[in-house]
Amino acid sequence: MLIEIKNLSKNYIMGELEVPALIDINLQIQQNEYVAIMGPSGSGKSTLMNILGCLDTPTSGEYLFKDKDVSVLDDDDLSTMRNKEIGFVFQNFNLLPKLNALQNVEMPLIYAGIRSQERKMLALESLNKVGLSERTHHKPSELSGGQRQRVAVARALVTKPGILLADEPTGALDSKTGEEIMALFKQLHQDGNTIIIITHEQEIANHANRIIHIRDGKIYSDNVNNK
Repeated sequence: MLIEIKNLSKNYIMGELEVPALIDINLQIQQNEYVAIMGPSGSGKSTLMNILGCLDTPTSGEYLFKDKDVSVLDDDDLSTMRNKEIGFVFQNFNLLPKLNALQNVEMPLIYAGIRSQERKMLALESLNKVGLSERTHHKPSELSGGQRQRVAVARALVTKPGILLADEPTGALDSKTGEEIMALFKQLHQDGNTIIIITHEQEIANHANRIIHIRDGKIYSDNVNNK
């Protein structure tokens, strides 16, 4: 089992009120699954993504990643987990504008303490996987939206993480470019990567092999997608 969540809840304090964002979530994700977590704004999907990505911790319940109890880790351990085990792809790319594509992809390896020569080799390998080996020295401003998202995907893959976690990965792209990015995710899944996509769009969720619907902080359906 790659991910196992047991009776997980998350509450936020707003003034004198305690507001539930997630309520008694139970979830399992196996190695090499392709999962979409889908729900409207305010449903709890972003909170669930933040917990899966070790960006936030639950109020109660357990989060096991590769049988390790993430819910009891301190900030340093969570940071290490994020860097080694989770590749993030965000809607707005989150690339550093002054760095070229190769340097952006290298960033997680710098944090991981990998030496320069090995960093470059791994970053080039990752850019090649997303079809951007010819754009290594281009800065984000010199790339199209689709190319920038490919750089972001390459950066997410470069540490060979346990999961690729994508938050609305086509939200800043036109529909044609969005389809190209979803085709890339399909190929990465076929190559053996575990992919979790957070989305509010049924069209994007339909690319996944399993669709989990969340509403009002609860999972109300979890089905295999017979596409």
